[in-house]
Amino acid sequence: MLTSVPPETRETSAPAAFLNAKAAWRWPEYLFWLSAFALILLLPNRHLLMNEIAILGLFALSLDLILGYAGIVSLGHAAFFGVGAYAAGLLTKYGVTEPVTGLLISGALAGAAGFLASFMILRGTDLTRLMVTLGVALIFHEIANRLDWITGGTDGLLGVAPSAILGRFEFDFTGRTAYVYSLSVTFLLFLAARRIVNSPFGLSLKALKDNRLRAATIGIAPNRRLIAIYTLAAVYAGMAGALLTQTTQFVSLEVLDFSRSADALLVLVIGGSGYLYGGLIGAIAFKLMKDTLSAMTPAYWIFWMGFILVILVLIGRDRLVAGIARPFAPLLRLIGGRRP
Repeated sequence: MLTSVPPETRETSAPAAFLNAKAAWRWPEYLFWLSAFALILLLPNRHLLMNEIAILGLFALSLDLILGYAGIVSLGHAAFFGVGAYAAGLLTKYGVTEPVTGLLISGALAGAAGFLASFMILRGTDLTRLMVTLGVALIFHEIANRLDWITGGTDGLLGVAPSAILGRFEFDFTGRTAYVYSLSVTFLLFLAARRIVNSPFGLSLKALKDNRLRAATIGIAPNRRLIAIYTLAAVYAGMAGALLTQTTQFVSLEVLDFSRSADALLVLVIGGSGYLYGGLIGAIAFKLMKDTLSAMTPAYWIFWMGFILVILVLIGRDRLVAGIARPFAPLLRLIGGRRP
């Protein structure tokens, strides 16, 4: 016997079906993460570089949460990266040597800093927010420099020696443990971010990015959502900074430099913003280009990096990627279940 579905049930299930379809995993995502974990065995001599890529990818992902989904451009995102880095270093040096515990505390402290700073970005134009974020980063940098008796100042914080992860996995000189640790943390935080951006909260952020006034008229509270996502992005950035400190066993003022924020922006320019994978893909491309160019031309690698970025902007990232992928289109269609 056929039963009709009440109209209110259909109205309720339609948005849920839409969100479930957006959150569904696709084969390129499985391939991406399986490849990342397979590199643990496939490239045993490149673990240190891959560890840097995983940390930069997480940092860029944190910036993408506010830039790609909330439309907040930041030139000072390194402030929260530095808070997490110094927090992890000081915790390790003065008693909390277990890395995961230090990671969680560092992320919470960076999130608290992001929560306080978020109230300063709620008003004004994009240019005002840009200057405020830069000002916050400069303030944190100067505080760390002045408190050299705590942070080590320009000499850096020495004596950072974390214990085994969860009491079982010791850090080694090859960087294997560091890469597995950083990649695992990045993957777990990516899963959480993916769930958030594909939720009603994530859709409301996109509405705010498109038109804040229109979103407010339909009942979306802009300030609360911007504070929430800015705080979450600060937590992610702080955890990325903590990973860097724990895996390199050193932290200096460089974690608060403007160049740190600029690198994250460049990574998103390369990989794209607003879909989470842009930060990860951009981090891979950026680090590999930097490593290759600095090895080929140590004195001029910055010139060639800038040249490549200019070409990328002039041609367009989407057109360039489409041109590279065109010869592999039949294979991609075949893997995707379509006839070539």
